Amino acid sequence: MQAFAQDDSLKMRELDELVITATRTEKMVSALPMPVTVISQRQIQQMGSLRLHEVLQEQTGLAIVTNHGQGLQVQGFNPEYTLILIDGEPLIGRTSGTLELSRITVGNIKQIEIVKGPSSSLYGSEALAGVVNIITENPTATKAAFSARYGTNQIIDLTSNLQWKKERTSASLFLNRYSTAGYDFSPQTFGQTVEPFHNYTVQAKAEHRFSDAIRLSLSGRYFTEKQDDNFEVRTVQLPNLVSGERSIRDMNFNPVLNFKALGKLCGRISLYYSKYRTDAVSYYLSDGRLFDESFFNQTFLRPETQLIWLFSPKHNTTFGSGMVQESVEATRYTQRQQFHTIYVFAQHEWQPNAKWHIIAGGRLDNHSVYGSQFSPKLSAQYQLTPKIALRASGGVGFKAPDFRQLYLNFINNAAGYSVFGSQEVSRLIQELQKQGQIGELFFNPETTGSLRAERSLAWNFGGKWNASENTFFNINFFRNDVRDLIESQVFARRTNGQNIFSYRNLSRVFTQGIEIDGTHQLSDNLCLSAGYQLLLTGDKSVIEKINNGEIFRRDPVTLIASRLSRSDYGGLFGRSRHMANAKIFYENKAKGWTANLRAIYRGKYGLGDRNGNLVLDDPSEYVNGFITFNAAISKTFLSKKLKLQVGADNLLNFTNMQAIPNMPGRLLWTSLQFQVN
Repeated sequence: MQAFAQDDSLKMRELDELVITATRTEKMVSALPMPVTVISQRQIQQMGSLRLHEVLQEQTGLAIVTNHGQGLQVQGFNPEYTLILIDGEPLIGRTSGTLELSRITVGNIKQIEIVKGPSSSLYGSEALAGVVNIITENPTATKAAFSARYGTNQIIDLTSNLQWKKERTSASLFLNRYSTAGYDFSPQTFGQTVEPFHNYTVQAKAEHRFSDAIRLSLSGRYFTEKQDDNFEVRTVQLPNLVSGERSIRDMNFNPVLNFKALGKLCGRISLYYSKYRTDAVSYYLSDGRLFDESFFNQTFLRPETQLIWLFSPKHNTTFGSGMVQESVEATRYTQRQQFHTIYVFAQHEWQPNAKWHIIAGGRLDNHSVYGSQFSPKLSAQYQLTPKIALRASGGVGFKAPDFRQLYLNFINNAAGYSVFGSQEVSRLIQELQKQGQIGELFFNPETTGSLRAERSLAWNFGGKWNASENTFFNINFFRNDVRDLIESQVFARRTNGQNIFSYRNLSRVFTQGIEIDGTHQLSDNLCLSAGYQLLLTGDKSVIEKINNGEIFRRDPVTLIASRLSRSDYGGLFGRSRHMANAKIFYENKAKGWTANLRAIYRGKYGLGDRNGNLVLDDPSEYVNGFITFNAAISKTFLSKKLKLQVGADNLLNFTNMQAIPNMPGRLLWTSLQFQVN
């Protein structure tokens, strides 16, 4: 989606808005040779969104998927392949690869920048699919804003945003409290579908300009959440009722020194520290005995230096280096685990003339466990005509094995399986062999080798067309080829029949497709936008087996087995072939009215294997496609100091209790905001 600005009305003009995520330097969106989406603060406020996932799910080519939390799918990649940043620094605390986006409130966001395609050349691991950078507000004046919102399921959101600025010094304090009573799709059972929870977010910033050349800033964020935990444990006799509580604590601290020297050299020195912890404890209601207790504790430390050398108006080079120190302690790890990474990166931008803009760069990461990885990238944009620009980019991305894949030591006695990390599986299987508990060994863990980083080669080709003063289009073709994809495999089976899983580099997968979006100005006050993504995915090894006639499926009625054909194969699970959105925004600034209606369509996608061949090939394995509508209307009073807004999310009350339990149905809400300058 192209970024746009608004004058005194909703009349649109192409925006020379500065973004930093794509190149780590300030660049105009219109000059970038790669697909970038910018979501402005104004759009977020008109939508009435509260949490990050609510904003992202309405953007072209993005899907929210639920897997140990609500994560982001970009160009068909699972959530663990997209890096999430706040003010350029990474969020930690992924559960099974998913970073819970509902942790992030949007009340103090200036804009959200989304770069699609591998960005490991600048950001390293986890940026294989792309980067989402959440840019928070910097104080521009002394002012205060307060808002309160109430909605369905007793959702309460309270926010205060205090900003102060005087000459060379500024500071801000953002506070948010969010709570909900949850909801229940199966009241006949103990426990709700989503249990009640509440959370708090505190974010502070301070900045002082010592001179025009030196600026020091300090920022910090603290998040805490508590949620009830009630469920049934089925036994041969009556079910046991279990009750408890889960908690999350997430904090970070980030001092940054920005400087300019010698006229052509500028840079920044930063230190980022973050800590994430979860605790869960539950008890049997019948007698108060402990049922389960667990914790997860992760720390992240990164010092980094970045320099920008402006050779000339046509040339500039960015280069930098840093180190990452990570550690994790958890119930499911035998001991405290840690690893470190040292990295260097460089990027050169060249504008040989008014038509060409070329960017080339690369990054070298040296990891204490998986070794060295080099990630290059090349991008270019050509201004074919004053109204048409063509762009192309190609790059290599990588995803490092995470702590779970390396060091996990988990035994699920209730379900009857075990999962061991690749660094632990050899030792633990040997111990079980000595105890006579291994009945069958499928892979010798001593010969499978160490896990390698997952790698991708990606291409993006597209362009933008300013058809008229009021009409804009963007198109992007993409192809991602991933090798050494890390998957869980059954390594051994106990004598009692329970499986032991571990991780191996196995699959080669691809994602490819096309994204199209456009904006048309219907009038000075009315604007229409729409977007569409076609996505094709597949596992290359599965396709080879289908072509060789090695995969079968059995008819559930006749029990007749037949070979799978290529047309039967639906690709990777959890991906929709078709996704689309359409939005209409109205704004009358003179009278203080805004209104909008947004439609989001997600096509059918595979949920899980049902016929035992581990391939998406049967209609019963799909979740049907669906469309949701969101709407909001607002009115300002008292010279725009007071704003009343009402809205409805999921207006038509769509639900799918079995496949999409995190979608609660229709949510009605109203909010009141007051601002003092």
